[in-house]
Amino acid sequence: MQLASTIAARGAGKVQGIGMTIREQEHPRTFFGHPIGLTNLFGVELWERFSFYGMLTILGYYLYYSVTDGGLGLPQSTATGIVGAYGGLVYLSTVLGAWVADRLLGMERTVFYGGVVVMIGHIGLAVLPGLVGVGVGLVCVALGSGALKANASSLLGTLYGKGDPRADGGFTLFYLGINLGAFVGPLLTGLLQTRIGFHWGFGAAAVGMALGLTQYVIFRRNLGEHGRHVPNPLPRSAITKTIAVMVAGLLVIGVAVVLELITLANLSQVTTGVIVVASIGYFAIMLTSAKVTVPERVRVRAFIPLFIANAIFWSLFQQIFTVLAVYSDERMNWSIFGWTAPANWIGSIEPVWIIVLSPVFAIVWTRLGKRAPTTPHKFAYGVIGMGLAFLCFVPLAGISAVPALLVMAIMAVFAVSELLLSPIGLSVTTKLAPDAFRAQMMALYFFSVGLGTAMSGVLAGYYEPSREVAYFGILGGVAVAAGLVVFVIAGWISRQMEGVH
Repeated sequence: MQLASTIAARGAGKVQGIGMTIREQEHPRTFFGHPIGLTNLFGVELWERFSFYGMLTILGYYLYYSVTDGGLGLPQSTATGIVGAYGGLVYLSTVLGAWVADRLLGMERTVFYGGVVVMIGHIGLAVLPGLVGVGVGLVCVALGSGALKANASSLLGTLYGKGDPRADGGFTLFYLGINLGAFVGPLLTGLLQTRIGFHWGFGAAAVGMALGLTQYVIFRRNLGEHGRHVPNPLPRSAITKTIAVMVAGLLVIGVAVVLELITLANLSQVTTGVIVVASIGYFAIMLTSAKVTVPERVRVRAFIPLFIANAIFWSLFQQIFTVLAVYSDERMNWSIFGWTAPANWIGSIEPVWIIVLSPVFAIVWTRLGKRAPTTPHKFAYGVIGMGLAFLCFVPLAGISAVPALLVMAIMAVFAVSELLLSPIGLSVTTKLAPDAFRAQMMALYFFSVGLGTAMSGVLAGYYEPSREVAYFGILGGVAVAAGLVVFVIAGWISRQMEGVH
């Protein structure tokens, strides 16, 4: 429907935009004090994360389990590297999704079409055999998730003004939806994988995304006109050049695969390098663009240390799906009060803590308002906490079968650290974003997540049960040190943020 269209409404005046009445525009509905559009984005993100984490939790096992166990029989180190690289590629593709939103469709429509592509990818994993299904499925899920992730978060940001103190609380509630999906997805796909087979688990992920798309369409009007505007439309004269660049990129990738410059074994290293180069390029574009004002440029510079801190955090956190997936399968005792749970439920432990703690954090940030710790301090606490969580694994190195309840307790530290950093990172990115690069700034945030995720695959190659003290001790110590550095320079970062708390 065109933004300028006006439709007669029954009894309530005129409906403008995509169905908002004049009364609704003057007295907008709220959800626990937050814009009503939060409910729709909460739901679609919940189901997207249900499908994403449900698939991701069993993906590594599918890759390295033997053929007789329903897997593909790849080397374990290759499998964990692929999982890390895939996660990095998902977040790398957010730049394409953000570009489509900023130049072609707007954020709201890009969220919808991204969800469609995600669903197609999960169907591919469910019905296509072997590495063909993995290739087709993961490419589609990566592209679709990239489009949905960057734009759902950015779209949420448009519901709040730059100085609205409700924003951090709103993003924390949004994060609750993410983790509800992240909790339920692995539970269901894990049960299906162990009882029926891997492809049934992948099929459940497809159904979940279909449910998310259905509710998004039904409640689309709650978003009003937010995200419908295309901020930087692509001129017709640039279409041919754009297509040529994309084709050239695909040819370069194809040649690299044929020449074996990119292999399954080195995919995580290549992905890490690509994201580093792309991130530097993106920062350079924003800092030199004539469409970015001087105050906006200062805010982009303030984002650089937060970007680095975020990447360090996620390089440890995302090992839930690489090193800790192997750890769960080989080192943990999953007998809980006489019942043995599936090892692939490792992905659902941390989201339980997030679900419990998210409302608490949302209330705390909302009530504290501008008295809350500054964003740089929250980032520092989050990185330090993540390092301490890894250090908690060091005393467990001498235990032959680590009780699941002990790991569950460590996952609580993961959760607190994540709540201190991740939803706050989403919120501050929308506040620091230049107007001409709003969605693409969110893609840059996800670049830092992607960089950390790809690094989790690289680091997984160094893990061995016999070297757990060194592995967890060194990575945990480095993260704590990085967090302390951010804490020390937090004042400088805050000044560069130009009034953003």
